[in-house]
Amino acid sequence: QVQLVESGGGLVQAGGSLKLSCTASGRLFNINTMGWYRQAPGKQRELVAIITSGGSTNYADSVKGRFTISRDNAKNTVYLQMNSLKSEDTGVYYCKAEQLLMPYWGQGTQVTVSS
Repeated sequence: QVQLVESGGGLVQAGGSLKLSCTASGRLFNINTMGWYRQAPGKQRELVAIITSGGSTNYADSVKGRFTISRDNAKNTVYLQMNSLKSEDTGVYYCKAEQLLMPYWGQGTQVTVSS
């Protein structure tokens, strides 16, 4: 079992920045991809950014150039630096880890961007 705990969400004005953190604990062998997803009210959960254990990244088009995902394997932590936030970035942000193709999710952290 893998447990994920997110932190760093909050309320920010448009144009501002937030940094999310997600720390994994438990049985942490063979965790390859970690990432961030978000879900806005009334919408489906969507990919924001993912990063492999080797450091390869992939971003949703809507956040390219504004968000940066990074990972500290020694701390079992993945980060999401969010800059130039827009109101459409509002939602619950979830951390996800994949272990041998089994997905694990965090409880989510709320990000609210006021315009």
